[in-house]
Amino acid sequence: MRNYFFRRFIQSLFTIFLIATVTFFMMRSIPGGPFTRERPVPDEIMRALNAKYNLDAPLIVQYFDYMKSLLTFNLGPSFSRVGVSVNKLIGLGFPATAKIGFLAVLLIILVGIPVGIVSALKQNRPVDYFVMFMATLGVTIPNFVIATLYIYLFAGKLGWVPSFGLRTPWAYIGPILALSGYSLSFVARLTRSSMLEVLRQDYIRTARANGLKELSVIGKHAMRNALIPVITYLGPTIALLMTGSFVIERIFAIPGIGRYFVESVSSRDYTVIMGVTVLYASFYVLMIYLVDVLYAMIDPRIRFDKEIP
Repeated sequence: MRNYFFRRFIQSLFTIFLIATVTFFMMRSIPGGPFTRERPVPDEIMRALNAKYNLDAPLIVQYFDYMKSLLTFNLGPSFSRVGVSVNKLIGLGFPATAKIGFLAVLLIILVGIPVGIVSALKQNRPVDYFVMFMATLGVTIPNFVIATLYIYLFAGKLGWVPSFGLRTPWAYIGPILALSGYSLSFVARLTRSSMLEVLRQDYIRTARANGLKELSVIGKHAMRNALIPVITYLGPTIALLMTGSFVIERIFAIPGIGRYFVESVSSRDYTVIMGVTVLYASFYVLMIYLVDVLYAMIDPRIRFDKEIP
């Protein structure tokens, strides 16, 4: 198993390297450049800017220079913000994004999974109908609609919460609900369906027939298998939430990393685009790797032998 996880770790590093490489050359293939403006820039200034940021070097040289910097976690300077590095921009925007994302993940796990389990145990009862009704609403209503309605009602009409920013603890409620709405509802539905499938298995009937307490049957036997598809979904979802949502950050005026990413795309700020892309890819690959680890921890039947590719 140790060899398997080591191979997966190496594969994860190669995946991040491949994503960085593809993104680098895709950015350079787009017409124009980071200093292209509606009003033409004088040729002398354009040559000076390209020389300052090494954009006049051959493309392959630029690529190897960037990859060497990436190995030392130096994401380079921002082309659209003079004197500001990409590391600093991420350092400024990521804490707010990560805080909202982390709280949204906690809400999904602490509410979505228990609600799905209760719904499965109370199948075809009023509790189950109510949970499925709310979960269906959650997966069908877009997050920007939830955010807009929340601001209109609780900030505009009732005045209970701030309409923007994260100045008070109450200001976190809206972004967290909007960011987690779809995933929470989906996790509740997924947990319910997975739990129902597990409860119909022969080994669950055998455990009950042997006189095991219902709490032991559910907690020790059913939940382990039922949570495997939920963990599979949560892995990339956590990466997505932790790296932010520009729409939610825009609506609630949160100074997160999503704003920098969208602005960098419109201004062709190569280094910011690369930095945010690599950050997201790293989170995504890391969560997929952790999902593999959790598989073996939750279900003892899962073993990664050395013969498994």
